[in-house]
Amino acid sequence: MLASSEDQPATAKDANLDTATTVGKKLDDLYQLIDGIDVCMFTTRSSSGELASRPMATQARIAGADLWFAANNLTNKFDDLSFDNHVNLGYFRQNNRDWVSVSGTATKVDDREMIRKLWNTNIATWFNDLGDNVHDGGPDDPRISLIFVQATSVHYAIQDRTTPLVLWELAKGAVTGNVPKVQAIRQLDASDLEAARRVDT
Repeated sequence: MLASSEDQPATAKDANLDTATTVGKKLDDLYQLIDGIDVCMFTTRSSSGELASRPMATQARIAGADLWFAANNLTNKFDDLSFDNHVNLGYFRQNNRDWVSVSGTATKVDDREMIRKLWNTNIATWFNDLGDNVHDGGPDDPRISLIFVQATSVHYAIQDRTTPLVLWELAKGAVTGNVPKVQAIRQLDASDLEAARRVDT
């Protein structure tokens, strides 16, 4: 006889899922998390079906958790995006285990004015100067394209408990066998993100 869902042990997500926080507060905390973590793992799918992840620095964040990145348009990631523009962005903070997972769709953007607006010397570091006064890593280097990711859903975890309380929960879980409550896991769906975009426009 199969056990009912009520008899199943709680998962870590179930035990830590935060359903009480308002959408506005969820968005505020999400923005702070993304703004405080410089690099994400940017995951794409190739035409062979394989997933590929690489670290990429976020260049800008706008309302609705939509994000801008800069990249070399001669690299394989653009082939992946041409095949399937669905991406995942994973952010992680080691010191307290906060994390963010953004699912969305990516678009290549070659608007030179936008590239100039977002360009910085950190971007130039990743483009070797070919000595032809064109391919120099500057804002007009034709190898530089932007990737705009429009978020469709977000899951994240934020530390909302003190260290002593977390340690207590871990100890209690070890004794009782129950999943410890160590952080708040929150979700934002497409309607939440679209509402945030409308508010900011």
